[in-house]
Amino acid sequence: MNRRRYLAAAGSAVAASLAGCSAVLPGAAADDYDVGMTAEAFTPYEITVSVGDTVVWENTSTRAHSVTAYGEQIPADAAYFATGDYDSEAAARDAWDGNRGAITSGERYEHTFEVPGDYTYFCIPHEQAGMVGVVRVEE
Repeated sequence: MNRRRYLAAAGSAVAASLAGCSAVLPGAAADDYDVGMTAEAFTPYEITVSVGDTVVWENTSTRAHSVTAYGEQIPADAAYFATGDYDSEAAARDAWDGNRGAITSGERYEHTFEVPGDYTYFCIPHEQAGMVGVVRVEE
């Protein structure tokens, strides 16, 4: 009986002492990023920002990911964006074969949006699983 009380008390003490630790782990709510990456999704799926804002993506999963704009699904005058700083969707896809352009767990990528409109992007290795997102840029 005393052993059960001890274990219950010890378990409660450990849980209480670790309760604040999640705020310092990568991907925790206290991190300063706009879009997180789970195993096969961007969260949130859609984000709305103003012209001139910078969006920060953070890989909050254990898998390697990319942030790759669909070249045909961004405004005509907009700068292309992709992890690895490729200048086209084709270049980003070609480079992925060697995992170039990947961001790993805890790493970040950011892009500043200067042209209003909708920007659809995806993760190259998880595109077939539906890992797609949208940045809506308003004036």
